[in-house]
Amino acid sequence: AYLNAITGHGVHVVTVNDYLAKRDSQWMKPIFEFLGLTVGVIYPDMSHSAKQEAYRCDIVYGTNNEYGFDYLRDNMAFSLEDKVQRELNFAIVDEVDSILIDEARTPLIISGAAEDSSELYIKINTLIPHLKKQEEEGGEGDYTVDEKQKQAHLTDIGHQHIEELLVKAKLLDQGESLYHASNIMLMHHVNAALKAHAMFHRDVDYIVKDGQVIIVDEHTGRTMPGRRWSEGLHQAVEAKEGVSIQNENQTLASITFQNFFRMYNKLSGMTGTADTEAYELQQIYNLDVVVIPTNKPMVRKDESDLVYLTQKDKFEAVIADIRECIARKQPVLVGTVSIEASEFLSQLLKKENIKHQVLNAKFHEKEAQIIAEAGRPGAVTIATNMAGRGTDIVLGGSMSADLAQLPETASAEEIDAVKQLWQKRHDEVIAAGGLRIIGSERHESRRIDNQLRGRSGRQGDVGSSRFYLSLEDNLMRIFASERVASMMRRLGMKPGEPIEHSLVTKAIENAQRKLEGHHFDVRKQLLDYDNVANDQRQVIYTQRASIMAMTDTEEVVNIMREEVISNLVDTYIPPQSLEDQWDPKSLSEVLTDEFKLKAPVLEWIEADHHIQPEQIKDKILDISAKKYDEKVKQAGRATMSQFEKSVILQTLDNQWREHLAVMDQLRQGIHLRGYAQKDPKQEYKKEAFALFTTMLDNLKYDVIRLISSVEIQTEEDVNAVEEQRRAEQVSKMSLQHGNYVDENEEETTQTYRRHEKKIGRNDPCPCGSGKKYKTCHGSLA
Repeated sequence: AYLNAITGHGVHVVTVNDYLAKRDSQWMKPIFEFLGLTVGVIYPDMSHSAKQEAYRCDIVYGTNNEYGFDYLRDNMAFSLEDKVQRELNFAIVDEVDSILIDEARTPLIISGAAEDSSELYIKINTLIPHLKKQEEEGGEGDYTVDEKQKQAHLTDIGHQHIEELLVKAKLLDQGESLYHASNIMLMHHVNAALKAHAMFHRDVDYIVKDGQVIIVDEHTGRTMPGRRWSEGLHQAVEAKEGVSIQNENQTLASITFQNFFRMYNKLSGMTGTADTEAYELQQIYNLDVVVIPTNKPMVRKDESDLVYLTQKDKFEAVIADIRECIARKQPVLVGTVSIEASEFLSQLLKKENIKHQVLNAKFHEKEAQIIAEAGRPGAVTIATNMAGRGTDIVLGGSMSADLAQLPETASAEEIDAVKQLWQKRHDEVIAAGGLRIIGSERHESRRIDNQLRGRSGRQGDVGSSRFYLSLEDNLMRIFASERVASMMRRLGMKPGEPIEHSLVTKAIENAQRKLEGHHFDVRKQLLDYDNVANDQRQVIYTQRASIMAMTDTEEVVNIMREEVISNLVDTYIPPQSLEDQWDPKSLSEVLTDEFKLKAPVLEWIEADHHIQPEQIKDKILDISAKKYDEKVKQAGRATMSQFEKSVILQTLDNQWREHLAVMDQLRQGIHLRGYAQKDPKQEYKKEAFALFTTMLDNLKYDVIRLISSVEIQTEEDVNAVEEQRRAEQVSKMSLQHGNYVDENEEETTQTYRRHEKKIGRNDPCPCGSGKKYKTCHGSLA
């Protein structure tokens, strides 16, 4: 950090949560300041000026989410003074596997409020419980659940059933199909509600707190207040839980962590569990993994997994192990994969009168205190996902926590007494075998299991670990149950008896490898598609930055005006065409209605039958330039430039937002091209480029139309409009993690929808340009 900071270009230290960012910056600040560097920290809800000041420091601490959202917000700013970040120079990522791999599948999205459809969510929510899950392939049922892809789909019978229910609820007309184009919005709501009921479970994927549905991060087990699922899923979950439904959102800006971190000039990171992901880090980020030997020899004993037939048997064995640990005064940390599992285990321990602490997303406010106590003799702690907790469990408990409880006036004898008591506890724990780790279930990723095991045996301490599994666990049920179950039957297993065999451990490891491979394919695919959007994003953001930096926009506006008028004349008076094919009347009408320009094109043609289209363009440009010069004289060049800059940026943002929505639509249906023997990725690139070109043309058209037609304002009016726009942007903006759509899954509907009657390709465009819909805004559809 020091070496890269002295270049003056700044260093970003990336942590997994705000607590660690604040703590680590405070720890390191004295050292860096002694070396002549400044240290800043960024976190949510900072004032704009405080964040700008923090980013100006040589070394900045913050979370990956905060850096990513600040980057997107900066590229929605309307002046250079509004931006907070400097260049993306050098990043040091703590828990690099968690940030660059686990979180790579979920794009960061800044969205704005769309229409309110909470009534519809509530009505459809009451219908979903009437649907029945299909338990086996080809069997009876209204919907199927794919737990690997985390998707739920209606069966043919389910479609008929839901249509009948919708008709009864008066949401669908009798005899009308849910698949009809006019019912896309309804289908979207049904899919979201089905997914909310079938795939998303309380205290596993989210918790309900203070009347709000709060997402639980599946990788860290922490809650993510303020983050929302996209595509109506969050609203569907709110309806399911009976809490207040917040409006649906429309994407304003988005980026994946993969493309965000690849923008840094230099990237590095640290973690204790990267070796299993070395291939992916090399492939996607061009990062080499170097394994550093442990400081002291590792003496922890990792015992083989024990597999039981049922969860009941498994938890009985876990409790028996905990009792043995308490009897020999050995501290024990029990790892669970979800909040639901941790609370279930907590209830079992309460019934057995076993004193324990629970560390999960619901209680992370007490986290430091719980971890400080977790190493005491006979202490029992249940934890959900121990990755990124940022603190070690000290054998014997935390001495610093004990000393902190002493009054400031404590004597040296009192301090020594506390230290001696801690030493006694420390020796007692080591004699009992150090920290015992019990895993109540295998995680989808081997890394998360390794992170749990790695809480014990740190810095050469003694310790032991064991995972207790059952055939009813999610991982076993989805991937490994048949093979292991047949093995258990062959061995003549009885309920309550475990199986402990290297073949079983290998089968479980293979299941985890399969799942890790699937997630890698998903992340790679996300990157392939996002690379297309990323190229366009870079073009738009670069143009935005150059426009913001301009003091005089006259040249840009003149170039735009020339292109727009040239394209407009070509539409109504096509090049190398006969005069019979010209439509000067419509051209004059469009110029008057859209651009407030009086151009008697028909009179010019009647006065000179040899007039060429280029001459007509020149005449219209002259009229437009004169009118423009009058506006500049009236307002002054500086005010005009400020007004033009505001119009260009606002129009750019509107067009980009609509473009993102259309790109989402394209992305979600593109896999169907595979049925026509076409490569979906190549088709996506081709169509995305065509959409982007059309967007740029529409951008220029709208900018010139607004500048030509809007009556010029005073400088005070321009400033007032700008302040109002900023306030609206902040009030509407919300930050969220998107849902990744797999190429292989069926087409799903999305938030962005048409509510008006469909326009024919050859009908006049409703924007009033006079063009056919297919050559105007229809080319985006």
